Parts: sequence; C-alpha cells; structure tokens
Amino acid sequence: MLQLVNINKNYNPGSVNELCLFKDFNFTVKDGEFVSVVGSNGSGKTSMLNIICGSIPVDSGKILINDRDITKQKDFIRQKHIGRVYQDPAKGTCPSMTILENMSIADNKGKPYNLGRGVNKARTESYREMLRPLNLGLEDKMGVQVGSLSGGQRQALALLMATMTPIDFLILDEHTAALDPKTAEIIMELTDRVVREKKVTTIMVTHNLRYAVEYGNRLVMMHEGNVILDKSGEEKAAVKTEEIMGIFNKISVECGN
Repeated sequence: MLQLVNINKNYNPGSVNELCLFKDFNFTVKDGEFVSVVGSNGSGKTSMLNIICGSIPVDSGKILINDRDITKQKDFIRQKHIGRVYQDPAKGTCPSMTILENMSIADNKGKPYNLGRGVNKARTESYREMLRPLNLGLEDKMGVQVGSLSGGQRQALALLMATMTPIDFLILDEHTAALDPKTAEIIMELTDRVVREKKVTTIMVTHNLRYAVEYGNRLVMMHEGNVILDKSGEEKAAVKTEEIMGIFNKISVECGN
C-alpha cells in the first residue's frame, strides 16, 4: 500500500512566483489497484508521480510504502521497486543500444553489478518470448538499435522493461500522449494485459478521459493540488466519459480557461 500523508510542496518559495501546489495532501493507493488520474495542467498529477518516485522532494509530510517511510530515500533506490514509463518514448530506453542490450539492463535492475558481461546471451530466447506477444515483430530485431524503432515500438519495449523484474508499483506518466491514435490503442491494450497478468499496483496519469474511464478499477480527478473526484469498484464502472468531461469543462470555465 502507498500512502502520501500530509504532503506539503511549494515551488519557488520566497519569490514572486511562489506556488503552493500541495497543502496537507493525503492520498492512498491500495495493493492491486489500477488508478487512472486525470486533471487539467497544473492540477498536480505529474508532481504527485514525481514525489512518489523521488524525483522532487517534499517540504513536509511522509511517503509510506507498506508502512515503511521512504520520504528521504533517494530516487535511484526507490526505482528498485518502482517501474515508470514516461510520455516521451525516448526516456524509457537507451537509443544507442540494441533491444537485447536494453532488455539485459532491465533484467539486471536491482541486482549487484560485478565485473562481468552486461548482456546475458543465454537469456536471448527468453527475451524473444517476452516480446512475441506484443505482435510488433520486435522478437526478430534483437540486434537492432532501439533508436531506430517507431515511437509505439519503443513505448511497448519501455513498458515491458519496466515490469521485467518484480516491482511494487508501476507508474505511467501520460505514456500514450506522444503516440498516434491507433498506436495509443495498442499500447493501452498492452498496458491492461501487463497489469492484469503481473497483478501490479498501477497509477496512470492521462489526458485521455476515455482511457481513464475504460481502464483500471479506480478513477481520480485532481484540481489545484486536491482530489475532487474519487470513484472505485462499481462506482467507477458506472462512470461515463461524458460525465467526466462535464466536470472537467465546468472546472475549466470556473478557472477562466
């Protein structure tokens, strides 16, 4: 279980551009939940993900995973237990390295690095078996540099790499936003399959309201650093895209957007 307890976060403190994004913010994600998070720009969605992953520090409050305080834990230590897929397909993979090399690095996540080969060729066939269900032909391109792949292929690979080793949480940061509609649909179907098969607790930030409604078992809407809508289970299943769009548009009008 993930808990954000009384989180406070200010940007540019003491300046004319000071912004209080989170004030005594509380948020809990139970084991096994697939949470879709929506909200306008500046609502705090991505900042919340960065706080969970340790990319930005909090001014006060606690971050707990299974009641263990990780608030002061460095981001690279948290990454042993957190998989993250970014909006930019280039961020989750190394473009100058081959698919085999990328997967070998992901396979070694959290393991001690000794003097030895980084690529375990004995695992090549296992990697091919992991890639084959993607139906993107990647299993036949093990020696191809990842930078030459399409955005959709790279994002599918990044998603697979993020979940190759056991993790407590999968963080999806608008991971379909940079893709064309058809490819985005493929990645979302793949995402749903991976989450179900691995039973990994997932937080997905998205601007696509339909995806937020159709995928996951909990839907959260944020606004100005607060959760203004939180539906799960049967309540979430009954939500319609038009309903969420109506709330979204109402907030935009009230904010003058």
